[in-house]
Amino acid sequence: MSDALRVGVFVCHCGTNIGGIVNVPQVVEYASTLPCVACAQGNLYTCSEDGLSTIANKIKELRLNRVVVASCTPRTHETLFRKNCERAGLNKYLFEFVNLREHCSWVHMDKPDQATLKAMDLVRMGVAKVSLLQGREDLSTAVLQIALVLGGGISGLSAALVLGNQGYRVELVEKKEELGGLLRFVNRVFPTHQPASELVDPLIDSVLRHPNIRVHLGAELTQMKGFVGNFEATIKENGESRELNAGTIIVAVGAQAHKPKDVFGYGRFENVMTQLDFEGRCGGYDTFDRVVMISCVGARNEERSYCGRFCCIVGLKNAILVKEANPRAHVTILHRDVMAVGKLYEEYYRRALEMGITFVRFDKLRPPKVKGSGRRAEKVQVVDALMGREIELAADLVLLTTPLVPGEDNMALSRMMKIPLGMDGFFLEAHQKLRPVEFPADGIFVAGCARYPAEISESIAQALAAAAKAAVPMARGEVVSDAFVAEVDPALCSACGRCLSVCPFGAVDWSEVGAPGHGKKSVAEVNPAECKGCGLCASSCLSGAIRLPGFTDEQILAMIGTQG
Repeated sequence: MSDALRVGVFVCHCGTNIGGIVNVPQVVEYASTLPCVACAQGNLYTCSEDGLSTIANKIKELRLNRVVVASCTPRTHETLFRKNCERAGLNKYLFEFVNLREHCSWVHMDKPDQATLKAMDLVRMGVAKVSLLQGREDLSTAVLQIALVLGGGISGLSAALVLGNQGYRVELVEKKEELGGLLRFVNRVFPTHQPASELVDPLIDSVLRHPNIRVHLGAELTQMKGFVGNFEATIKENGESRELNAGTIIVAVGAQAHKPKDVFGYGRFENVMTQLDFEGRCGGYDTFDRVVMISCVGARNEERSYCGRFCCIVGLKNAILVKEANPRAHVTILHRDVMAVGKLYEEYYRRALEMGITFVRFDKLRPPKVKGSGRRAEKVQVVDALMGREIELAADLVLLTTPLVPGEDNMALSRMMKIPLGMDGFFLEAHQKLRPVEFPADGIFVAGCARYPAEISESIAQALAAAAKAAVPMARGEVVSDAFVAEVDPALCSACGRCLSVCPFGAVDWSEVGAPGHGKKSVAEVNPAECKGCGLCASSCLSGAIRLPGFTDEQILAMIGTQG
């Protein structure tokens, strides 16, 4: 290592998260003995203003040209420390983060002495690596000021309108021939009982009239390529293919209502229907005298383990509307439990009780039975879990409360756009707390029921959040990405294609290289705007043609070769 290197090492106690297990002063003392370390010290909270100021001052005072912070997870704090180094005049890529919390203290809580030794090893490895880092510059990509919104439901409409009002062009793609999504089939919304049309129709009208929004009805996405700032989408509209360009994308394709099969007489009895069927078909809430509702139909079972979240509230809404229209009606809700989260819905539930709506709890292993003759259901038998005996309820209408389920196109969209799906089939955001409504792929965002079953207010809130995040790169006019991205040496590439198959972000593609008169050959090429620096391509390359700056072979070997 060169004598010109001057490394600063800052070890964080992180309160008791690290300092309660690891002997931080001992680690600091050890770090001060490592080659090229000009400064080593501990901090109670390195991410605090005092901690950041200390690092910045030491960089200037001691002319440090490398910095190592041994602290908690880089997931939440690496950007903070990099920016701090940059403000102090040090290239931010000459910084190394050592994770002493997740990689040491938290996993070795019962072995403090050995945890301390491991912490020393980790710091030593960090110093070895940072000594070989080279300063780099951020990468930037121009951004088209056009947003592509997939889905014309309440979320897609809200997001499109917000972006259009900010002056950005919006391409709104809806697979159906009408805008409005599932809300078009809802009669009234809870808890206000306002007609759904009064909510969605003005929104549709505003979108259709907006000069910055172009609506594509009966259109389907067939191909997607590109990256943040310059996406190229192909849609099929009116039987013809069209190309759309966009800087950012919002996925708001919604969900679909579950249609139960061969349960509770659905499809066999004409008076057994889902809540959504009822809202769309019934002649009036006052036409039924004996109504039985069955909750959790198709949810919280082996096939579909999740809770539909607001299904119970939908059942409560229709039960209340029936009682308001016909106070003499007998309405019974058969449930496994009632999800009425929050003060507003707790009061809604109490309102139902006060109106005389009956709630009967049943066990999952002993579900209700719907009996009837011909095409009509006549009664429902259920074992009351509280009384422990079977009761029989007369019924001229049986309503099944079903959850929303993932859209049938989710899997195809996931593969086409390289965005992840969760275990339940809904789109999976990057992180619920750290990166809500974002995907791992930059420039693509998610909102509404495409993400998970969400009520109207929540869907709108997510749409506004997604629109706000989509507007950021368009407002800046460029996106700046990490400089630690994979690089291919064309002379070593054997064109085996392994890197293309393992890259989860689609950042690797073929490129033609060669000099005139010597022929051309296809080699792998990495698009820096799409690469996330995960290293999968570099580790799988059989030819050694791909290197990842910040994680080169020399740096890794230096880290593991410093034992002793």
